[in-house]
Amino acid sequence: MSHPVATPSFQPLYLQIKGLLIKSLEAREWHPGEAIPSEIELATRFGVAQGTVRKAVEALAADNLVVRRQGKGTFVATHTEERASMFRFLRIRRNDGEPEYPASRLLDVRRAKASTEVARLLALKAGDAVIVLRRVLDYSGSPTVLDEIALPAALFRGLTKAKYDAYHGSMYGFFETQFGVRMLKAQEKLRAVAADPVAAAALDVAVGTPLLAVDRVTFTYGDRPVEVRRGLCSTRVHHYVNELF
Repeated sequence: MSHPVATPSFQPLYLQIKGLLIKSLEAREWHPGEAIPSEIELATRFGVAQGTVRKAVEALAADNLVVRRQGKGTFVATHTEERASMFRFLRIRRNDGEPEYPASRLLDVRRAKASTEVARLLALKAGDAVIVLRRVLDYSGSPTVLDEIALPAALFRGLTKAKYDAYHGSMYGFFETQFGVRMLKAQEKLRAVAADPVAAAALDVAVGTPLLAVDRVTFTYGDRPVEVRRGLCSTRVHHYVNELF
């Protein structure tokens, strides 16, 4: 009886360099918004051709880890560039297609014990400490999205409503600058739900109104899950948009 023969894995050199650069980003060798060394410097550092480094950096840019600026260099991507970051992760749009930057109102912050499901999604143990935030996103002054967000308490020590309210910028910018946690990618699931009394009150709709529920798990470096979020969205004059390539 024949058995499958194991073959050695091979990774192109530029992907190996990409992996080394990601480790440097994770170690915060270069901070968000800071320029990374030039291609020539990196080629010397790793002992490879400049073209190999260029392909590695292009792959990082494709993953939104760095931003290349003509004539200026390559910079670590940052959530403090509010509008670019916001519209990458927030997929709610007005029905007329006009871009709109929503206002964020944090309702409350509390510590809790992770449920079995939240613990599984955050790679924690059931009962581990999490920080739970609830906020409303207002579009043109109208409450449109109610978010409930769970974060590992160990990564967000000292997070309070007062600290968040004092920060001027996006929530992911807040996580990045205040706690050093950078949100890199997310997985989402969508389904329709009926508004319960709490959601109805927050979104100013009738109980039982259809809402779009967006369940998200967000990851940082190393595919480590660091956020579980459920957004309940009123679709009276808004919709969810996704771009497929």
